[in-house]
Amino acid sequence: MRTSVTEPRIPTIDLRPWLSGGSAERQAIARTVDEALQSAGFLLVTGHGVDPALRTRIRTAARAFFTLPTEAKQPYAAKVGGRGWLGPGAEANGYSEGTRTPPDLKESLTFATHEPFEDPVVNAEWYAPNVWPAQVPELRELCEEYLARMAELENHLLALLGEALGLEPDFFTRHMSHPTYGFNINWYPGTEVIGEAEEGQFRIGPHTDFGTVTILDRQAGKGGLQVFTDEGGWEDAPFDPDAFTINIGDLMARWTGDRWRSGRHRVLPPPADAPGEELMSLVYFGECTPGTLVESVPAPVGRVAHGPVDSHTYLREKLDSITVG
Repeated sequence: MRTSVTEPRIPTIDLRPWLSGGSAERQAIARTVDEALQSAGFLLVTGHGVDPALRTRIRTAARAFFTLPTEAKQPYAAKVGGRGWLGPGAEANGYSEGTRTPPDLKESLTFATHEPFEDPVVNAEWYAPNVWPAQVPELRELCEEYLARMAELENHLLALLGEALGLEPDFFTRHMSHPTYGFNINWYPGTEVIGEAEEGQFRIGPHTDFGTVTILDRQAGKGGLQVFTDEGGWEDAPFDPDAFTINIGDLMARWTGDRWRSGRHRVLPPPADAPGEELMSLVYFGECTPGTLVESVPAPVGRVAHGPVDSHTYLREKLDSITVG
């Protein structure tokens, strides 16, 4: 029997009273966020002001690319951490947990920061022009508008997270002046495209994200997102079509001295009773400005004193760990 994560563990946060409410409202929201991120590492967020029609248009344009013949997509092929098309078999997120799973059952279009860095060493590793498929010219303008909105939303969320820890609101945001960020459009086709799933194979294998915060716009499905908690094990993530699903990554958990947990999750394979199910997710991965030194928040807020790490050395190791081949 499948169950869903309950509201106390993954609450829905309305950002409107956070952005414009009084002190008591803001403090109550901050407490709810702190409690939720100690449990599952996930939140739902409404009141964000991002037009749902923009998300629909991105999906329509991206699907036009994904359904092209493989030979038309091949010129855009990229490696994990690059920019372009990640085809079938490119990625296995379960590798990050040390699990040798079959490759993930998805394709992705992947993009990152559009602004080069002054440091040539940083620029060589973390910047390259985004690759926009010529077959869907409308995708670039749609994604650039969406990414501008994601940057605004990320700043609001990070300010909320700073205050949820009882710290200053710019505790995190001051390290985001020129982030590398990542953006994936993940396409999860049905079995008529990918064939039957192997044993232990998922649309995305069990893993935690690597960076600060992830902002996910997803679609509901039987072969959809599941979240792991100590209390409930694997359960279906709650869904609200108006909400973004927010989870924190390994770097943020480390930054908080493991007060908050990195949200462990997976995406199920196409279900046996709906093999033609097709889903698409828009996934924004928040990151820091390269060179940010991440040091665990000390006790009593933090619980584990991790050694300091360079944010992007840490991130590169994580990205390398999920690359197939």
